[in-house]
Amino acid sequence: MENLNTPALNGVADATPLESTHISSTNAYPQLQIIDENQDFSDQVNQYMREHWDLIDSGFDYNVVAVFGSQSTGKSTLLNNLFGTKFDVMDEKKRAQTTKGIWISRGQGMKVLVMDVEGTDGRERGEDQDFERKSALFSIATAEAIIINQWENMIGLYNGANMGLLKTVFEVNLQLFQQKGQGKTLLFFVIRDFIGNTPLENLTSTLENDLAKLWSGLAKPEGLEDSQITDFFDFAFAALPHKILLPQKFDEGVAALRKRFTDSSDSEYIFKPNYHKMIPADGFSTFLQAIWEKIVTNRDLDLPTQKELLAQYRCDEIANAAFAVFLEAIKEFRRPIEAGSVLEGLGSRTNEIRQIALTSFDKEASRYHQEVYQRKREETLEKLNSQLHILYLGQLKNLHKKAVAMFTGSLKEKLKGDNYDFGAIVSNSKKEAESYFIENARSATLSETDWSFEEETAQLNQSLEEIAQTQKRDEMKKLVNSLEKHIRTELNDTIPIFLTRANADMWKESLESFRKVTEESETKLAKHAGCLNSDDNEMKQSIQNLRVRSWEIFCQKIKDETADHLMLLKLRNRLEEKFRYDAEGLPRVWKPEDDMDGFFRKAKEQAIQMMPLFAKIDITEAQFEPELYFPEGYDIGSTLTILSNAKQQDLLSRFKKEADALFLEAKRSVVATTARVPYWVIMLIMVLGWNEFISLFWFLMNPFNLVLAVFTGVAAYVIYALNMVGPLNQVLSFAFNKAVLQLKASLAQPPSGARPPVDEIEMASKN
Repeated sequence: MENLNTPALNGVADATPLESTHISSTNAYPQLQIIDENQDFSDQVNQYMREHWDLIDSGFDYNVVAVFGSQSTGKSTLLNNLFGTKFDVMDEKKRAQTTKGIWISRGQGMKVLVMDVEGTDGRERGEDQDFERKSALFSIATAEAIIINQWENMIGLYNGANMGLLKTVFEVNLQLFQQKGQGKTLLFFVIRDFIGNTPLENLTSTLENDLAKLWSGLAKPEGLEDSQITDFFDFAFAALPHKILLPQKFDEGVAALRKRFTDSSDSEYIFKPNYHKMIPADGFSTFLQAIWEKIVTNRDLDLPTQKELLAQYRCDEIANAAFAVFLEAIKEFRRPIEAGSVLEGLGSRTNEIRQIALTSFDKEASRYHQEVYQRKREETLEKLNSQLHILYLGQLKNLHKKAVAMFTGSLKEKLKGDNYDFGAIVSNSKKEAESYFIENARSATLSETDWSFEEETAQLNQSLEEIAQTQKRDEMKKLVNSLEKHIRTELNDTIPIFLTRANADMWKESLESFRKVTEESETKLAKHAGCLNSDDNEMKQSIQNLRVRSWEIFCQKIKDETADHLMLLKLRNRLEEKFRYDAEGLPRVWKPEDDMDGFFRKAKEQAIQMMPLFAKIDITEAQFEPELYFPEGYDIGSTLTILSNAKQQDLLSRFKKEADALFLEAKRSVVATTARVPYWVIMLIMVLGWNEFISLFWFLMNPFNLVLAVFTGVAAYVIYALNMVGPLNQVLSFAFNKAVLQLKASLAQPPSGARPPVDEIEMASKN
């Protein structure tokens, strides 16, 4: 236990004067009634802590002291002189209650909150000791040091020394200290009006014995039956001279006593660390209110629980404030990520923002109950991480898209040209895309999280593999399309020639041409498919597909060449070839004695014999084995038929009509050439037209007329040779008819200025 035994306080005459024996109240801090006489708690404590006392940011660097004792014993006076406050003091002429409820203020020159508690044993409250007990409980639960203001002559008394009140407070409040060593409260007995007749040591011993007896008579909770009062309280004692009789000594004693509250190097320093309630300054108001609510509702007062509740409340407030700032800081990342952008350095930037939020939380919340603080820190970290995880997943999604775009662009760029190693290109491009994704995903992953991008990496690999397969199919498709185009071009050049010949080797030559161009294409396909890393099965399947497609192109070309109009043209050409030309290929000039009908029948039969040749593709002569060439199950038989029986009959019917027309035309030409003018008619014309012949002779002797006649003759021969007589006749006939119509129209129009007919005049007059 601590004792104050300085010369000044013992009234020794040769005491060393102090530098300052009085504190002016001019600069006193404003005071606040935190609990009024109606037991209502003030909601302005936090405002005063911030605006008037300037302690809101002090953390644990502040102390709390309270005073209680009997009414009118000078408690407020002691506080005003000791801490420089300006609590209301009693008017000695009236001797009435001054302090009502509990007031609080800050001491001058120190970070100390001073609570002035309403005095006990006052006549205003009479036998109602409810508020006395509540205020005493409140003081012990919230203050580090309790100044018990006592007069010297009251020591040794039960009620006068407030022993009854202390016993009640200890009994009700013992549950605060159910575990030893959790912190103590200092009971600082200040003995007033100390004369010195009884040594301070004797007074101290009396008080200690009274407190020990008081403690031994308490009903203690289970497990604390053998506990001592010193397990939970420390005691200190000091004495002050009479303020009225020895004012100078009183001021000197107060000044010396003040050092114990301000000088931490003093051996009797009051505010030792184990007395501190460890309530941060910014949570002090909430703590006070929670303690008072527990007291006034007569519920058990559990200080550790109150600390935890305060810690939960304040940590939630601090976390929400830090989280609001955090949300504002990460707004800049949301829109770009939602728009599909990949943000460079996202991990370091978000980690910095998260760390700022955690540092802000730690700075304010670490001063509260450690278990609650750690739990709330984990909750806050999880809450921050949950928001950042949304950005993280968005970043991974955008990285996936960009990696896929990189892979696709790399493939398209590197697959240009003919000679390339598809497998190597895909492998290198895939490594580049995966490295980009993994590197950026790893940089975006934050510490203190269980985030993983293994699943996203697997999805990326799957996407890249699908793209590679798609690209492989596209490349194969382009290759096949190119080969098909080549096959179609080659067949378009050769097949018409073979079909035009229409001989027995037609199908053999056509199939050999088909096989040759297909084999060339297969060689190219195998070469390029090797570049695409196609395995044997894929190679075999591609070649079979190419063969089927080539055969379809071949069959389609055959059908195009055997269309109705082309087939009829082939039949007519064969008919004309056999009918109009001889065996040496010279045109026939038909004479009346020639057997035109026989030649026509023979030529017609030879033309008709072409029809079965074109009806079906003959693969026997070409030694073409479809079962070895085409894949199993391919029905080649349905593709061999070119002209059905019905189609052949239709074409033959149409051909016969054209053949008959050709035969009739040939007949007419023979009749025209065989018709001759009688000789006597020719002689008669010469005799009768001798004069005209002479005139024509002299007419042609003129060079101009001769040139005109020769030109006219040549033009007539050209028109005749080109068989233009008919078309010329039609043109002339059309021109003549047009001229006649134009002439009739001119004749029907009345001349200008002519008088209209009488009928028209009469009709006009009637109208």
